[in-house]
Amino acid sequence: MMYPYLTLNDDTEIVHSEMMPDGRVKVYIETPDAKDGFHHATCYLPGYEWEEIYGFSDEEMAFFRKLIRNNAHVIIESSQEGSYRDASNF
Repeated sequence: MMYPYLTLNDDTEIVHSEMMPDGRVKVYIETPDAKDGFHHATCYLPGYEWEEIYGFSDEEMAFFRKLIRNNAHVIIESSQEGSYRDASNF
């Protein structure tokens, strides 16, 4: 299951998985694109292992790498709780 983490002004969605048995968390980034459909990238925390990068420029990836690195602790914590909705008992 994937949980929403952040939506940027350009409709980029960042979602994350629950913590997997091996301690990793999958973070998926997806931006709609009129020509290509979607640009996307996957990162596995805590090792910051990036794969399946499609359509993003080097500048965009530098932004996403920094964003994920600066938010990794929150994403990892949230992955252990399920989702914000679950964590707040709504």
